[in-house]
Amino acid sequence: MPANQGERARRRLSTAERREQLLSVGAKLFSESPYDDVWIEQVAEIAGVSRGLLYHYFPTKRDFFAAVVERESERMLRMTAAVPGVPVREQLTAGLDTYLGYVQAHAHGFRAFHRADAAGDQAVRRVYQRALAAQERQILAALAADPEFGPVFEGAPHVRLAVRGWLAFTTAVCLEWLRDGELTREQVRDLCARALLGVIA
Repeated sequence: MPANQGERARRRLSTAERREQLLSVGAKLFSESPYDDVWIEQVAEIAGVSRGLLYHYFPTKRDFFAAVVERESERMLRMTAAVPGVPVREQLTAGLDTYLGYVQAHAHGFRAFHRADAAGDQAVRRVYQRALAAQERQILAALAADPEFGPVFEGAPHVRLAVRGWLAFTTAVCLEWLRDGELTREQVRDLCARALLGVIA
């Protein structure tokens, strides 16, 4: 009886729901282990599906990991999108609070996202690099439209490099914060805010 109930539950999942379930399992596994140590069989077993069904959604392990990376990137971009017309200084604290809340709530996915750069597969690394470039463009667009920082942005080619460095800094801080938890979210937020304002001043 329980087995039949489980079969019915699996059949009730839509294509989108099943895909989301598989990506959630993948984010957890890839955050806990290096790319080469994660097996597709693990994902299928945890999700309660056949290996064949998983391959129906993702033809290769590379495709699966790339989809995990893209999913986490899209989440982060949505969570940290700038509000048009609101000065950067006013948005920074709230934006970082939202971002750090995401990091805490989706720690497995965050780690998986940032493990992608260390993966040996070049196609997966390209997905990761595109995701970082999207974050960079989002920040630069907000700075360019800001009344305070917009004039500094014009004719200052170092700003792009500074923002790229700040993204790397923030990533390193967040990964360390998840690892040891010594700082509060507010302390991490203030540290990252000061760092961004410092590099673009």
